[in-house]
Amino acid sequence: MTEQPDHYCLRSQLSWRLVTLQAGLLAALVVVLIGALCASGVLVVPRDEDHVIAIVQRALARDAQGSLLLRPTAELKELRESTPDLWFLVRDRQGHSLSEGAVPSEFARIGDALDQISQARLGWQMFEDDPRKPPARLKRVNSDAGPVQVLTATQGPMTGARTVLATALAFLVITGLLLMAAATFVATPIVVRRAFAGLDTTADQARQIDFRQRGSRLSADHLPLEVAPLVTAINDALKRLDDGYSRHQRFVADAAHELRTPIAILNTRLESLPSGPEKTRLIEDAARLATLAEQLLDIQRFDQCRNPFVHVDLVAIARNVAADLAPLAIAAGYELSVETDGDRVETLGDRAALERALTNLVQNAIQHGGRRGAITVRVGRPATIDVTDEGNGIPPDQRTLIFDPFYRLAPLDRGAGLGLNMVREIARLHGGDVSVLDGPTGGACFRLTLPQAPNTK
Repeated sequence: MTEQPDHYCLRSQLSWRLVTLQAGLLAALVVVLIGALCASGVLVVPRDEDHVIAIVQRALARDAQGSLLLRPTAELKELRESTPDLWFLVRDRQGHSLSEGAVPSEFARIGDALDQISQARLGWQMFEDDPRKPPARLKRVNSDAGPVQVLTATQGPMTGARTVLATALAFLVITGLLLMAAATFVATPIVVRRAFAGLDTTADQARQIDFRQRGSRLSADHLPLEVAPLVTAINDALKRLDDGYSRHQRFVADAAHELRTPIAILNTRLESLPSGPEKTRLIEDAARLATLAEQLLDIQRFDQCRNPFVHVDLVAIARNVAADLAPLAIAAGYELSVETDGDRVETLGDRAALERALTNLVQNAIQHGGRRGAITVRVGRPATIDVTDEGNGIPPDQRTLIFDPFYRLAPLDRGAGLGLNMVREIARLHGGDVSVLDGPTGGACFRLTLPQAPNTK
């Protein structure tokens, strides 16, 4: 299975990657900002005070003198490591106390005033003038040291000011991300389109390059520096192709010119031979050689054709070609005739090229028509020429292949396989086409279709 090329849209790739990068940077900025706010005390992370009290409760014990102490439990150690600002105060009814951390003076002076309170939250109204002072949690619990009161600080729910600050921060973060994403998706395609605007012009130039027009090059003006080397490499490749094609054309032209002289001498010597079937076959072979030489020259001639098209009469072309090839057709056993829909059928084109195309079609009919019956050249309207024979016809599955260069219907065919290809190229040069149909008597019908000349009926 052939692997399909992996194509992607550069604008989409840039947009998504920029948005991802900006989102990552924004997230990192938010983390740093929240960390700074928490460190400064503006924002705090809530801590479960009951969890702290429970850890202290399980760690409490008494020494030999009855004083309170803390056993070094693993969870107490973990609590101390995870909570640098930890503080708590433990009291019993006998007046023994134990504290850890920086106990606020307001709570340290409470003393036995709250001995009858089993649990309470302190500080909401007492210190509302200073919201930075954290509230405290008081709870009476039973421990290994007996019933005690544990008082500890909490980082409880945020105040209204903190809530507004956190909400505003979240709103700014989300809004900033959406604005950056929208700006990226809008701005990135614009920036990329402007940066690569020259690529569209270069692509249009590449689409207009024709193999008949050597010397075409792509413009590297207004292109990004990253793309310019690609255009330069393509221009270098086009130059190498032009040089190679020119060498090929010179070789074909030189070879064809060199063949014309010995073929002319051969025809002269054949004319001096006595009449007979062998002379006829030799003359046909020499005619094919002459046709091959002319076709090789035509390849170069029509490739370099720069003459402006003029009004051409297809009826006159058909009659001229039939007159030139009538002796060859009759000698091969055919009747050659011309039929027309009128005295004049015009198209715009090159007369010599159209005569060569029709000559190739008639010679093809002479060679493959079975050496029997009639060959008919019919000029129809608006601008068509049909060449019909009474041979075996052409199988439908090969009717497009026969126009390929050097393709021959039969492996031992003596034709070179260039004539029909030349007909197709001439038809395309004129904006027309050539096709194969079934003849009325079972043979082949080659139809050359050309554009109708303007101002003709």
